[in-house]
Amino acid sequence: MAFSIGEADAAWLLSLTDLPELSSMAALEGGWANTNSLLTLGDGSKVVLKAWNANTVDDVALVVGRHCHLDSHGIPTPVPIELDGGGMHAERRGVGWTLLPYFEGGLLGSDADSLRSLGEVQARMHQIPAIDCFPEIYTMGFEFFDEVFALAGDRDDWSPFLDLLRDESASLKMRFPEGLPKGVLHGDLFPDNVIGSGGSVAAILDLEEGWVGPCIFDLVMSFVGFGWEGGEPREERWRALVEGYESVRGISEEERVALPAMHRYATLAIAGWRYWKHNLSQPDPSLSGRHSEMVDRLDVEFDFMGAFD
Repeated sequence: MAFSIGEADAAWLLSLTDLPELSSMAALEGGWANTNSLLTLGDGSKVVLKAWNANTVDDVALVVGRHCHLDSHGIPTPVPIELDGGGMHAERRGVGWTLLPYFEGGLLGSDADSLRSLGEVQARMHQIPAIDCFPEIYTMGFEFFDEVFALAGDRDDWSPFLDLLRDESASLKMRFPEGLPKGVLHGDLFPDNVIGSGGSVAAILDLEEGWVGPCIFDLVMSFVGFGWEGGEPREERWRALVEGYESVRGISEEERVALPAMHRYATLAIAGWRYWKHNLSQPDPSLSGRHSEMVDRLDVEFDFMGAFD
C-alpha cells in the first residue's frame, strides 16, 4: 500500500522550522520508493517534504550525511533544512521525515548538453574523498541478488528470470574487473534522480544507493538510465556522457576495457531490483514485467570504445 502524506504531516514538520505556514501541497511524481510532496508556503516559496517510508530512520541519517558530504564539496544536491534542535530529520509514524529545498526545472533531459553536464558532475563527484556513510557494498548488486534468490527460495516462488539472473551474476563474478579506480558513486543515476535546467544538472537526488566503487560503474549506470531509446542504445548519448566526464577526469585504458562488463552489471542490477520490487516485495501485476526492459538489453551489442576514437 502506498504511503500517504497529509497536511497534518506537513504542518507538523514545518512547525519544527522557522518557515512560513503551509499554503498548499501536491504530490511529486518520480521515484519508486520514498514519498515526496511539494509544499507551497504562505510567502509563495516552495520546499519538498520527503517521507522516507522505504528506509529505516537510521538509514535516513546515513543518506542525509551523504547529501551533506556532496554539498560540502560543491556537488549540486539537496541538503535538508535544519530543524529545531539542529537535526535534519524527524521521526513520525515510525518513518523519517525531511524538508528539502525545491529546485526549479524538471528531470534532466537526454540531449547532448544535458548529458555532457551529467558526465562532468559525475567525474567531480568521483574525486571527492570517501567517508563512512558511503558503504563499499552496492545495495543493488551481487549481495542483493543473493538475498533475492534466498527470498524466492523460501517462498517457493522461483522463475525463469531468477535462473537467468543467477547464471548471469555467477558468470560476471568470475570475470569481474578488479583494481579499477574507485570513488564516491550515486549508484542509481536514472532521469528521476537528476533535476536539470537549461541543459545542465541542477541537483543530484536520492543517494540511498550511494557507495564507494569503480568510478566507471556510475558512468555506465547513467547510460543505462539516459542512453537508450526504443530498446536501442544511442551512440551520441554515450559520446556526450564520456565527453563531459573526460573534461574533468580521464578514463584509463583499463577502465575502457571493463566498460561492457560494468554496463552488464548495471543492467542486471536494475532488472533484479525491479523484479524484487514488483514481484516479491510489493507484488503488482501491472508492473510485474517491468524488469523485462533490462533483460531485453542484455542481447544488444554496443561499441563502448567508439566514443574514444
